[in-house]
Amino acid sequence: MAITVLIVDDSKLARIVAAKALTALQPEWEKVEAGNAQEALGVLNSQKIDVAMIDFNMPEKDGLELAAEIRASHPMMPIAVITANIQDEVIARAREVNATFVSKPLTEEGLRGFISGAALRLRTGGV
Repeated sequence: MAITVLIVDDSKLARIVAAKALTALQPEWEKVEAGNAQEALGVLNSQKIDVAMIDFNMPEKDGLELAAEIRASHPMMPIAVITANIQDEVIARAREVNATFVSKPLTEEGLRGFISGAALRLRTGGV
């Protein structure tokens, strides 16, 4: 079963770092990138996405707003909100939309828990 991960960040460098960390953990997973929320929603409408990794701090629509939109149409999708903004409010909002909070700078180690949980959820059908 092919797994496709959507990496959303307005920084090309951050998308490269996220893709590299993801590849180290799950080399066979496919990666699709989007530079903002609108691009991400376009990708979601045009192809099957299994997992989303979303930057919090983006222009126009922040990552939590995007996560809430994705959650409405993809209730079982594993979603990570990735940010250096480690305020309680941001962490609480991530939990409200059933997203995993992952802090920046993004590392393979920091991403491991989310990715292994996502893999398990996808294998067991989201239970």
